[in-house]
This record gives sequence, structure tokens and C-alpha cells, in this order.
Amino acid sequence: MFKFGTILIEKHFKEHSFVNSNIESFNHFIDIELHNIIEENREIVPTIIPHNIDDYKITLDKIWVTKPEITEADGSKRNIFPVEARLRKLTYSSPVFIEVSAHINDVQRESFTTQIGNLPIMLKSKNCHLHKLSPEDLITRGEDSDDPGGYFIINGTEKVLINIEDLAANRMLVEKESGSNFFIGKLFSERGSFKIPHTLERPKDGIFYLTFTRVKKIPLVVLIKALGVLKDEEITNFISKDRKFDEVLINLIEFVDIKTQDDAIDYIAKRIGITQSKEIRVERMQEILDKYLLPHLGINKEDRPTKAYNLCKMIKRYLAASNGEIPLDDKDHYMNKRLKLSGDLLADLFRVNLKVLIGDLLYNFQRIVKRGKFPSIKVIIRDKLLTQRIYSSMATGTWVGGRKGISQRIQRLNFLETLSHLQRVV
Repeated sequence: MFKFGTILIEKHFKEHSFVNSNIESFNHFIDIELHNIIEENREIVPTIIPHNIDDYKITLDKIWVTKPEITEADGSKRNIFPVEARLRKLTYSSPVFIEVSAHINDVQRESFTTQIGNLPIMLKSKNCHLHKLSPEDLITRGEDSDDPGGYFIINGTEKVLINIEDLAANRMLVEKESGSNFFIGKLFSERGSFKIPHTLERPKDGIFYLTFTRVKKIPLVVLIKALGVLKDEEITNFISKDRKFDEVLINLIEFVDIKTQDDAIDYIAKRIGITQSKEIRVERMQEILDKYLLPHLGINKEDRPTKAYNLCKMIKRYLAASNGEIPLDDKDHYMNKRLKLSGDLLADLFRVNLKVLIGDLLYNFQRIVKRGKFPSIKVIIRDKLLTQRIYSSMATGTWVGGRKGISQRIQRLNFLETLSHLQRVV
């Protein structure tokens, strides 16, 4: 039996590399995540437009990445293999192309394809020239046939992205506050570049409060009413159909005077210190609720009932945990952890730097419009900006969100050390 097990394990690792998960993560980033990031930033609307135009917007339509290539001093382009990048101290990267179009008064005026930068390519991934080459072909290309890949070449240096262990997003964990008898529910809601902490608590007054972004300690029942669920019966049924909780009834009685959705929204707006007229107050508060309250469930008006339902379920879970009916959550348990692999880390980096590129594009556009000219988008996209910022993070290891040491120089003292470095977790 033991022998059979070892044969199986050997067979598995002959066919699957140790760093397969990392390579798959990078492929997922190229195939799917890049398109999602473009979808998030699809429409770009300048605030200053030429006065004879009513409506102007720039849209990002499609994005794709080609195979690694190099532009020589004379302007000629050709494919580059990893061994040449190492020897000539170059970055093994591919051009990233995007389709951009401009719409004037909802009519498409110009549409073209442009390069928005270069992206370092992971060795042995789908976009790498070494993908699916036989050991003999690898040797003729100057590569070690046993090299697992899963790293990058930046300015001739082999760099590995260290995996990060992080708390799982979009799930509520109920814990006991250290040194006190109070329970606290925590949830990180993640959507695109948003990662918003939500905190649910119930102090001595027995009222449930929710805190998210700059919205501090708002009574949860009022929030549920602001999302459109107004009847007390509906709220109690959303929390639990089989059982009525006294703790919930106390909250409902406390805010029985709030009868309409606008009253609830206005109550929250006053509480967080928005001081304009009622219409503007309500409008601004609605925008905050749509965008920053549980954004992973959606950021549109239609998503409000789903958010209300989930807030009710959060109350039920909080009560069950604080009454000892279900065990408290352990944030160190692997069930509540997630690993961020190279693809996820690059997605974070690309997302933030694309926003910088869009900001730069808008600044250039508006500057030229102020001079009384009407620029073509071709002129205002700086492809060097994105490339430099990504290269800089990959070279120094300083990542978005203030993390350091994400990108490290690969250790090549022996094969085992290299393999362990490729799978390290922070």
C-alpha cells in the first residue's frame, strides 16, 4: 500500500510542477482579471469638456497581452527569450494593448488600439515562449529543463512574488473583544479596489450598531429601513422566521418613529454630519450606502434589498454566537484565511496603477481643452507611466497598500532552496 502511495505521489509531481498553482494564478490574471479591471474602469468622463459639446466620454473596450518581445535601438521589434533577458539585463515582458474609443453626444467619433504599457511575464505561463516546450527544446533555448518557472525577470534579475496569507474577505467573523465581555462582528467587504471593514457591535444599551468607512456607529435597524425594508414584521422574518429575538424587538421599538425610507436616510445623514438641505443630504447618503455598504453585494440601487437581507442574517449570526449557540470564529483558523498568489498581487498592482494612468489621461485632456483645443486621445495616453510604476514595484518589492518585500530576488544556492523560495508565504 505504502509503495503504491509513493508511486502515485511521484507520478503527480512528474506531471504537475510544485509552482503550478502560482502559474495558474498568473494565467487567470491575464485571461480574466485584466478584463474585470477594465470593466470596472470602463467609462472615463472628463469634468471639463469643449463648450460646444453636451456630452463627452472615453471608453476602454478591450485589453489583451501578447508574447514577450523587445524593441531594439533601431526601432525593430522581435521575440525575446528568458536567457537573453538575463544576459542583457532586460525585463522579460509583453506589451499590453487596449482598444479605446471616444464618444461625443453618445456617437462614437474615434476608435483605435494603443499600447498602454508593458507587463512582466511569468516564466512557463501561457504567455511565455517556454510554455509547453519539451525538455530538449528548453535545452536548445539555453534553459534548465528541470527549472519550474513561476518567477519573473526584471532588469536581468530573477524575482519571485511572495504569496500572502490574508483574512478571508466577504465573510463575517464574530469574536470576543479582549479584556471585555462584549462581542464584535467583523467583515471585510471586497470589490475591485474597495476593501471596506464593517464592524457590528452591541454595547450596554442593547442597540445593534454598524460602522463602515467614515460612517460610525449607525443603528442597524435604521440602516435596514434606509435600504427599503420598512415593516417590522419583514425585518424579524428576514432575521429568523422560526424564532423571535427579544434583542431585536428592543431595537425595533427604539426606532418605531422612523416610518419612511427618506426619514431613515436623513437620520443617518444627520448622524454622520452632512449639513446641506434635505434633498442633497438624502442624495449623498444614498450614494454612500450604494457604494460603500457591503460593495461585494453590488453598488447599484437594485442591490439594496439584498444588502438589507444580509444585514439581517448578520444580526442572526451575531446573536447565535453571543448567546453561545454556535462557536465563536477563530481568525487564525485556515478556514478563515486566503492565500494571495502572484495573479492576485499583480491584479492589485495593475488596478491601482491603471487608476493613476486614467487620472493622468484626464489631466492631460482637460489641460489641452482649457487652451481651447480639442485633443485626440492618442496624444494624451502615456504608455511609459504604467510600465515604470509596475517595474518599480517589481524591482523594489514595495507594493500597493504599503506592503514591503513582496518581490524578492530568487535564491539559487541549490535546487531545493529555489523551490522553497518559490512557495514561500508571508
